[in-house]
Amino acid sequence: MNNYTFFANLAGDANVPAEGILSRTLYQDDQVKVVLFGFSAGQELSEHTASMAAILHFVAGEATVTLGGDTHEVGPNAWMRMQPNLTHSVRAKTPVVMLLYLLK
Repeated sequence: MNNYTFFANLAGDANVPAEGILSRTLYQDDQVKVVLFGFSAGQELSEHTASMAAILHFVAGEATVTLGGDTHEVGPNAWMRMQPNLTHSVRAKTPVVMLLYLLK
């Protein structure tokens, strides 16, 4: 077993679909779950909450992100941490690759 996990090209590994949202768990242990998302343009994760703290890291593309009552226009390298139970949503303006870190 390796002592590390390595991905050379997250944007390439996302396989953004022509229509829809694709998600794939990249890593999971007792402290964190990391999920890679690929959104086609116009796709949305509607307003919801998570029961644990989470980090959103945008790898590629442009999106509108709502965190509580605040709306942000984001692009590659945008990063945000959310407290548990914060209402949030993501809408892809272009094809988007995003990492979600769920902090257990």
